[in-house]
Amino acid sequence: MSQDNDASYKLLFSSPELVRDLVLGFIPDDWLHSLDYGTLEKMPGSYVTDDLRHRADDVVWRVKVGAEWVYLYILIEFQSKVDPWMAVRMMSYVGLLYQDLIKAKQVLPHRRLPPVLPIVLYNGDAPWTAATNIANLIPKVPGLVSQYLPQMEYLLIAENLYTEAGLAKMQNLVAAVMRLQRPHNEVAVLELIDLLHDWLADNPELMRIFAIWIRAVLLRQSKHHLALPKVQDLKELKMTLAARFEEWAHQHEQKGLEKGMEKGIAKGIAKGMANGIAKGRKEGEARLLQRLLVARFGPLSQETLARLEQASTAELEAWTDRFLTARSLTDVFTAA
Repeated sequence: MSQDNDASYKLLFSSPELVRDLVLGFIPDDWLHSLDYGTLEKMPGSYVTDDLRHRADDVVWRVKVGAEWVYLYILIEFQSKVDPWMAVRMMSYVGLLYQDLIKAKQVLPHRRLPPVLPIVLYNGDAPWTAATNIANLIPKVPGLVSQYLPQMEYLLIAENLYTEAGLAKMQNLVAAVMRLQRPHNEVAVLELIDLLHDWLADNPELMRIFAIWIRAVLLRQSKHHLALPKVQDLKELKMTLAARFEEWAHQHEQKGLEKGMEKGIAKGIAKGMANGIAKGRKEGEARLLQRLLVARFGPLSQETLARLEQASTAELEAWTDRFLTARSLTDVFTAA
């Protein structure tokens, strides 16, 4: 991933709840699902090799298992672009993890090593085409040499293989992350923030982490055109976004209207264009306010929809101002 994207994902997956939901929601395996993810423990993910070269994994966690094993290690690498040599990197990371465990004397009895689950979480748009097993990168050879060729496969979780409809059915934090990476519109973002606020009501620290991450994602997606102050709370983020989305929509609308005016002047119909600008702006304000009201208060009645359609520009602006502090739909339409 890019440095900013990588850092934001590391921030999210520094929380055990995200690792738990990644395994339970996106890895179909009964044994993995049977483990106690309340025992998750974050491990160091940076290593210095014997020749003093520094290497770093993205995230390493371990979870307790019963009976013979003490821990299963989960190594997660984040990718936004296809790396044809990913299998080589993952084999190196697993080897460095094992070296670190040996040095720290965290191995199993009888000089055996704990199991490691290597995961690549890919959030790019292009299909993943890289080999998932290093053996597929090496030509097949006959005879003795074939016995000594390396074999190691990593688990690929490609976000672009999941549909919005499928993700929406899951009450899962990682599914919400995937949906926020590819939101359909501004209303979808506000609705997802509401969902996360409900799910994380008893976890203010994770709520804070999500607020920071969502802000970073939206800034990146807008190429930093969407000015957002730093926030520490999902509710605060939603209110800020509602106001910013309105301002952003007005800016884009104004650019479109100015472009239309230039064309109208060139054709000698400046007077007619002026009327069209006023009408277009009013309709745009009404549609934006309608989306914000639905996102916050639910479906609107036919009476409310008609009121929005018939309102003047001044009324729409006044209602939008009240929306930011209103506790109910009635408060939006009633002057203090």
